[in-house]
Amino acid sequence: MNSKDATGDVERILVRCPNWLGDVVMATPGLRALRARFPDAKIVGHLPEALIPLLEGSGLCDELWPLDSRLRRLAGWRSDRARIAEARFDLGVVIPESISSALLMRLGRVGRVTGFARDPLRRALLHREVVAPSDWGRRRWVSKERFVLTLVDALGVEGKGLRLTLAVTSEEEARLATALAGAGTTRAEFDRDRPIVIAPGASYGDAKCWPAESYAALADRLGEQGATVVVLGAPGEHERVAAVRRAMRSEPIVLDGTLDIGALKALLSGARALVANDSGTRHIAAAFQTPSVIFFGPTSVAKTGDNLSAIEVLETEHDCRPCYRRTCPIDHRCLRSIDVDRADAATGRALARAGGQRDLVDSARRSALGGASR
Repeated sequence: MNSKDATGDVERILVRCPNWLGDVVMATPGLRALRARFPDAKIVGHLPEALIPLLEGSGLCDELWPLDSRLRRLAGWRSDRARIAEARFDLGVVIPESISSALLMRLGRVGRVTGFARDPLRRALLHREVVAPSDWGRRRWVSKERFVLTLVDALGVEGKGLRLTLAVTSEEEARLATALAGAGTTRAEFDRDRPIVIAPGASYGDAKCWPAESYAALADRLGEQGATVVVLGAPGEHERVAAVRRAMRSEPIVLDGTLDIGALKALLSGARALVANDSGTRHIAAAFQTPSVIFFGPTSVAKTGDNLSAIEVLETEHDCRPCYRRTCPIDHRCLRSIDVDRADAATGRALARAGGQRDLVDSARRSALGGASR
């Protein structure tokens, strides 16, 4: 069977997904709408290889292809172009606004390449330009959820809400269990205690990060209240995780670069809460409605203003923000002025709103006595 849009028969669709973890998660409402509009078409998601586990198990795409050309090597470009051309796609949806993403689809002879454009060269590479609303501005002051839904709406796709869609596979659950065992605990203990995850890093840069000593003080407070705490670090964040660990008095579970993105989904879907910077991790938690406390420093919540129902946003009023710098050139006042008392209170509100019990000491005691499991 063929699906139809206003431009003709569509049997094979290539979606060039975003390059960043959080943006891929925020694109899922648009991918879900595309899947619903073209239920019989073969939809292929093309994205950086490390991000493929994000969409595994979701049912949003029939296949997920690693983006070899993202490595900026000629061989990768040749490989991607040949694979795309061989598949003979009828429709291409280009979410990133780069020239290279549109060029690759044209080199792969994709039919009806569709996307937004901010410059003449990008515009020339598209078969169909979707005109962005003027109030977005050149910096696209709109959430990625609405950005992608507006893009697919031009194809006759009706969005069915802004809800994020992720899933956890059994293989990802098994990888989490292996990582927990390596950290000295078990999956059964994780499910019983439902820890609070502290994620002090951000791949974007240090400017996004609440101070390590503040994370440590908050983690100690949560431990004193009876919570089990996991200190989480992605690959490359060892120094920041180590700084938090050194400043702590209590003993957390440390997962330092041991989780891939699939196992990270499993972790956050079962966690009691997340405390983190404005990074990709918080979008995964939001997809599973995990209560979260998120620090916004150089970035603005206005660009990620949807799916906040389970999130306590912590930010400050300073003339210098949002600056979107990776490194603060002054004194990092936007985040250093958020104290531990404020973060602790926000954690309590997040847990209470989700039905969690703030009296963690009593809860832990009941669990230890074999009472009701959490």
